[in-house]
Amino acid sequence: MSAFIGIDLGTTYSAISTIDEHGIPKIINNSEGQNITPSCIWIKDDKQYLVGEEARKELGINKNVIARFKRDMGTKEKYTVRGQDFTPTDCSALVLKKLFQDAQKEVGDIGETVVTIPANFNNEARAETLKAAKEAGLNVKNIVDEPTAAALYYAFKGGVELKGHFAVFDLGGGTFDISLIKVDQQNINVLASEGVQKLGGDDFDTILQKIVRKKFKEEHEEVVDGQDYTKTDAEEDKKSLSKRDSLKVRFNKKRVSVTRAEFEEKISSLVMQTEMVCESILADQNLTATDLEAVFMVGGSTRIPLVQQAVERVFKQKPTQSVNVDEAVVLGASLYAAFKGDQSKLTKVQKASVNRIKVTDVCPSYFGTFYLGEDHQQLVSIIIEKNTPRPCSVTQSFYTTHEGQEGIDCSITSANTPETDPSFVRLLKDETLKLPAGRPANMEIQVTYSFDENGVMLASFLDVESGKKTDIKIGEIDASPAEKNKIDAFTVD
Repeated sequence: MSAFIGIDLGTTYSAISTIDEHGIPKIINNSEGQNITPSCIWIKDDKQYLVGEEARKELGINKNVIARFKRDMGTKEKYTVRGQDFTPTDCSALVLKKLFQDAQKEVGDIGETVVTIPANFNNEARAETLKAAKEAGLNVKNIVDEPTAAALYYAFKGGVELKGHFAVFDLGGGTFDISLIKVDQQNINVLASEGVQKLGGDDFDTILQKIVRKKFKEEHEEVVDGQDYTKTDAEEDKKSLSKRDSLKVRFNKKRVSVTRAEFEEKISSLVMQTEMVCESILADQNLTATDLEAVFMVGGSTRIPLVQQAVERVFKQKPTQSVNVDEAVVLGASLYAAFKGDQSKLTKVQKASVNRIKVTDVCPSYFGTFYLGEDHQQLVSIIIEKNTPRPCSVTQSFYTTHEGQEGIDCSITSANTPETDPSFVRLLKDETLKLPAGRPANMEIQVTYSFDENGVMLASFLDVESGKKTDIKIGEIDASPAEKNKIDAFTVD
């Protein structure tokens, strides 16, 4: 019987899980026996690559190692290694391929797979994540936001029936998300999500690197560069400072002392950003800290004491860390995979484990279209509001502006705030709907935006009189044969 699996494709670490015969989510260890896999890729040659701890140890030393690429998803960024260009999507596909092959060795035949994404990912980043899964050869029909998956596992693991409003504070290696959810047992409704796409442990590591370099320069007149004290070194020392008040860093038989207080002072502005986002989302939802039953912590960076203090300060309660914060997302993802998959492939016990699950997620941004105002000034009309529950469908009517108009500009815009000024929105797509000749003015054009559960949007621009229509899909991209062949050509070492 095919296994359902969930994958947490993380900035610094990734993981994979399934549900066992008893309907319990469990981690699938990688081929090295580890429960999480560093999202680091070592391109060994033009045929072989390595993903995991060995590659992580080479990060910052070996120019053939690529990491932190998740932060560039949805951009045009490229990394050139051994004369070959790799996109963030290519890199994600290579990690997914490694995880998938490790899972096959452990559980055998694999059916449908769910991959998680940050709630704050824009449409381009979401689409590229789905594309990476296709390049890796995975059967992925569904994706789920990371805080939602984590909430699902917290609700499953709690042992008591959860009910009320909760917050999911997700601070990992590269991104920050805060989600407010309403829970009734395993019925999870996401009310709102906010976040910062580039804020996480990687930024804290960079800050610690700078602290160490400055101290060696001041105390020993010694220049310590990125190869002498790597991101991997900084990451390990950062973890130590979460448990100790100070540590010693040695280089060339010399050493400097770094205290937790010094580190916290330098990262305080970043932590303050997370506080501000949390305060903002509470205000937007007309909730106060006292309205929340608990705050669920997710992501390795939530182990930093200053972060825990900030959460307690904003939400007026100690955060809940009753599960492994590195595993909550991926374990929830496997539950979601079984819930969304072919129920006929589940045992009775597995069905009983997931049949009460119900998840409602929200749209990640404000989506609109350009139109001409009364003075023929270009403005933005918002069609779907941010945090609208999905799936959803919204239709608005517009009208042609002049006699003999030949076409309609089919523009799709996105923004994090309800902007009507075109200067402050991103243009996702811009196509044209051609109109029949000789049309009078003020003819109706219906614009419909529909979002599915995966955050894939179909935009339809319909000329009501003629029935002519232009459809545009946002958030889903097929991998080309060349892109799939590129990933297929590499063998996991």
